[in-house]
Amino acid sequence: MRGDTEWGSIPGLVRYASERYADAEAVVEGRTRITYAELGARVERSTAACMADGVRPGDRVAIWAPNTLDWIVAALGAVSAGAVLVPLNTRFKGAEASDVLRRSGARTLFVTGTFLGTSYVASLRRAMAAGGGLDALRVVVLADDAPADFRTWKDFLAEGEGVGQARVRRRWESVAGEWPSDLVYTSGTTGRPKGAVITHAQTLRAYEVWSDLAGLGTGDRYLIVNPFFHTFGYKAGVIACLTRGATMIPQPVFNVDTVLANLAAERVSVLPGPPTLLQSLLDHPARGAHDLSALRLVVTGAAVVPLRLVERLRDELRVATVLTAYGLSEASGIVTMCRRGDDPAVIAATSGRAIPGTEVRVDAPAPGEPGEVLVRGFNVMRGYWQDAAATAGTLTPDGWLRTGDVGVLDAAGNLRVTDRIKDMFIVGGFNAYPAEIEQLLGLHPDVADVAVVGVPDARLGEVGRAYVVRRAGAPLTGEDLMAWARREMANYKVPRSVEFVAELPRNASGKVVKGGLRGTPATG
Repeated sequence: MRGDTEWGSIPGLVRYASERYADAEAVVEGRTRITYAELGARVERSTAACMADGVRPGDRVAIWAPNTLDWIVAALGAVSAGAVLVPLNTRFKGAEASDVLRRSGARTLFVTGTFLGTSYVASLRRAMAAGGGLDALRVVVLADDAPADFRTWKDFLAEGEGVGQARVRRRWESVAGEWPSDLVYTSGTTGRPKGAVITHAQTLRAYEVWSDLAGLGTGDRYLIVNPFFHTFGYKAGVIACLTRGATMIPQPVFNVDTVLANLAAERVSVLPGPPTLLQSLLDHPARGAHDLSALRLVVTGAAVVPLRLVERLRDELRVATVLTAYGLSEASGIVTMCRRGDDPAVIAATSGRAIPGTEVRVDAPAPGEPGEVLVRGFNVMRGYWQDAAATAGTLTPDGWLRTGDVGVLDAAGNLRVTDRIKDMFIVGGFNAYPAEIEQLLGLHPDVADVAVVGVPDARLGEVGRAYVVRRAGAPLTGEDLMAWARREMANYKVPRSVEFVAELPRNASGKVVKGGLRGTPATG
């Protein structure tokens, strides 16, 4: 196992890949095609710019942008300078992004210009103008134009031209495996974002394991549709490809027509993604017009995987390897994974077995019964960033991570996740946290009380339903509230239905009893 020994750190991996796979195609983005040697040179230039800008080891550097070559170069450049990467969800609105920027203490932000019709720069400027401790934030726009007080990516890179390669290499070599490499913010039952601290060594070891179990190899061509702001996209995508010299083909938005076109034109062999992506691909009426014969590896998870889906991938698309996995940010994004050769029923019904170097157990009354899933091993986070209380509530004194998920282990050690203690639900592959959504909805002037639950949805797996107590005399309708929510929060968080109630059912301690709400038809 090379991960945290031979490479030592992420810049060590970048240097290894740029030398070991120098002439292999590293990234394809439209007409732009660069080799691993060229990618290494671009990352060196990005690191030099970070150094010229004053980025020091341990500084937090955030990135708020879709899957692109510039994302890869900016992120790897910052991490190679010793910074701690803080990826921001591209679905965030300005207030949501500024909250994470403030909590993390980010000193630099790489931001896209416009994405999906939204000006991220304008959104950020509004959030900064509203205050909130972002006055010292240094902003770099990953585009050719930027407001006068922000810098373009081109100008930022030019600032590093006076930093020689020798200085950059010394900085790369100084980065230690035990240093934090990234801070991925997630939400718990309180709704307050918490940043899971993961190190270079943990990242390298985890995705060397992932690459080995998946069978990722040199010459593979990997379409990365999973967003880079998520561990699945960045680490099971970019980091995994660096370990093997696979070609990265980043796709900024999930669009099934674009996926099909990329799969055929680029002879894609590897396509990880949520079941919704794979289902859309299989059901597309024009699928037969595209040559998908190069596709050999699919890795999925994040939701229940129908056995029929696994069978169709194998039978209709002739995908040789279909695997399921389970992970969470607090465990470096990977806890269990199926193995090549597992029976399709095992792959569909479970998330596989604990990865090497880790332990998984279920805190249940008896074997085979459901209970909270606990994880211990090299992959478990160092803790939550500047949140000792939350860390103590999640990590036990003897090193077990309490996942908040309910699951069952079979006799072979395969894990089946059955529920979520934290009430989280998954909307098209994105984790949605009711407490966070409830806090945002509670800001509406006509909302007196609110509870959010996940309900089944044929297309997205689950969506939110809000149970709302109106303020006395308020004329608020469900359509009014959903329209307001679409302006105030990421789209996947917006409830798809609203039920108005006189009061919310609560237990003796005052907590909403959500089990009594599920299944109630939505009105209003």
